[in-house]
Amino acid sequence: MSNPRIIAGKARGHRLQSVPGNTTRPITDRVKEALFNILGSDIQDADLLDLFAGTGSVGIEALSRGAAFVRFVDNNRNAIATIKLNLTHTRLDEHAEVMLIDAFALLRRPVDRQFDYIYVAPPQYKGLWERTLLALDTNPDWLAPDGWIIVQIDPVEYQTKTYLNFQEFDQRRYGSTLLVFFERR
Repeated sequence: MSNPRIIAGKARGHRLQSVPGNTTRPITDRVKEALFNILGSDIQDADLLDLFAGTGSVGIEALSRGAAFVRFVDNNRNAIATIKLNLTHTRLDEHAEVMLIDAFALLRRPVDRQFDYIYVAPPQYKGLWERTLLALDTNPDWLAPDGWIIVQIDPVEYQTKTYLNFQEFDQRRYGSTLLVFFERR
């Protein structure tokens, strides 16, 4: 698979470095383009929390398209180094924060910023997306009142779940990738 690229905006056309090894599963250009078509101009001036950020492709695309701020979170040192490299390469590091921390440890902390979008793309087949939603449900103020949580998983991982503070309102399937959208109740 070729390295991911930035599809639109200030950094359009830049190819991103991939994380060495096979610990991440980068979003395909097709899925990323579909995601940002759904978000449309609402990404401009938005704050995004990119959990399990990997290469940083989703967050960097958001910054390229005018997001105000992105916090990248990953617990893999190679991923963090790759995100920093990609941010420098695209010249989008000014509005970014990169954190080497376990996503669940971060979500247990007191909320220090509300996000318009929280992107959840954890390693597959480990139930981590459900654990992440439960952690957010326990500490829901990470998400702005009119914000969205967007989960990227393999369709076979999907199960309908009920949360106290969030409800699913849409899902889109692109081959072996499913995007599930949640909003506040």
